[in-house]
Amino acid sequence: MNKESICLKKLSIGYRLKQGCKVVAADLNACIRQGELTCLLGPNGVGKSTLLRTLSAFQPPLKGGVMIEGKNLADYDDRQLSRTIGVVLTEKPDVRNMTVAEMVGMGRQPYTGFWGTLTGEDRQVVQDSMQQVGIEWLANRRIDTLSDGERQKVMTAKALAQQTPVIFLDEPTAFLDFPSKVEMMQLLRRLAQQMQKTVFMSTHDLELALQLADTVWLMEKDALSVGTPRQLADSGVLARFVERDGIRFDAASLSVRVTER
Repeated sequence: MNKESICLKKLSIGYRLKQGCKVVAADLNACIRQGELTCLLGPNGVGKSTLLRTLSAFQPPLKGGVMIEGKNLADYDDRQLSRTIGVVLTEKPDVRNMTVAEMVGMGRQPYTGFWGTLTGEDRQVVQDSMQQVGIEWLANRRIDTLSDGERQKVMTAKALAQQTPVIFLDEPTAFLDFPSKVEMMQLLRRLAQQMQKTVFMSTHDLELALQLADTVWLMEKDALSVGTPRQLADSGVLARFVERDGIRFDAASLSVRVTER
């Protein structure tokens, strides 16, 4: 079994307000393993993005803590964070007149110092990262001319160029057509398994996650269920989450069926 890379310890997430705290989710206890693709599922508004922002140190936890690579997240400084965690967001980068190679090269900033000048070694890392994602042929294209699927691959290559052991992705398959969704998730699973990275992504693509994820986190109000897709199917957790009038979950095939009401 792969080693535990990230552990949540009685973690409460949310927002500090003038009137107090708004708790989004409380008492979360779970671990993410290295070398696996872990998918975070759950309904809108349950706190998936808040959890990712907390794990990425974009916002502090309300209570409890997060251990990453054996160290408390609160003890990382900015430079250490940038060498440990790569983050890929859903939002399109607001850049013009920047090529794909230049964008991927920005992933080297934790190593290039104040002026951001790339060495020959840095350029090789950029080239290798584009090749691993299959976009080396786009190197000289401008970012604003790319399709959504190509842009997501570029941002994934940028995270790879950062050479972090951990990669977080917030709905990387959003806005992609179905073949591109499959291709992206296959890529992420391959990166996790072949490069022994810890890859944690949120997604609404339930059936793809059940087919391709090594581990699934199902986040619901007042509950976090963690296990393999088969474990969550056999326990009835997935059926409880999916099924409504006219919607049935087939545990045997890990698929959703639409029926007449």
